[in-house]
Amino acid sequence: MKIAVLWSSPNTDGLTAAAKDQFLSGLQKTDAKIEEIHLNKLQIEHCEACGRGWGSCAVTGNCWKKDDFSNVYEKLVQADGIVLVSAVYWHDITECMKAFLDRLRRCETAHNHFLSGKRCILIACAGGTGLGAIECLHNMEETLKHMGMRAYDRIPVIRYNKEYMLPALVAAGEMYAERIVSGFDMQY
Repeated sequence: MKIAVLWSSPNTDGLTAAAKDQFLSGLQKTDAKIEEIHLNKLQIEHCEACGRGWGSCAVTGNCWKKDDFSNVYEKLVQADGIVLVSAVYWHDITECMKAFLDRLRRCETAHNHFLSGKRCILIACAGGTGLGAIECLHNMEETLKHMGMRAYDRIPVIRYNKEYMLPALVAAGEMYAERIVSGFDMQY
């Protein structure tokens, strides 16, 4: 079983990194093969909506840009489960995560459908007031729905709840891996 953990924050020692690490520690208690992908360390350009909005992504399922996008996309295709962890900026995901998901959505929705049915966990980490965490999770889930992916849980981690949410993420990681193996399915 392979699980890809895709995360985005410029801070490698902040709340988002701590949430990712806690979830990973739960996954590590299982037999899961984990692929950790830190988007902020990669070169991923934004979508240019070429070809009047539907360029090579619609025709071939590939983006013509030569950056790290294709490599990360392939890792998600090969994964049995996907975890998205993002810092919250302006009630939304980080710019790095947005650039990646925008291009992914075009390749998936228009042509490939490789990720359809993949079971995902969404984690949004807000270090400020925390007011944007729920909206950020909603935005992530709406993006996944376009691709036929399925959010199995949506976890807000904010300054107020981090003392009890961070330890809970260990159990969430372990449970997620177990549910992927058992074939747990949520109908909706």
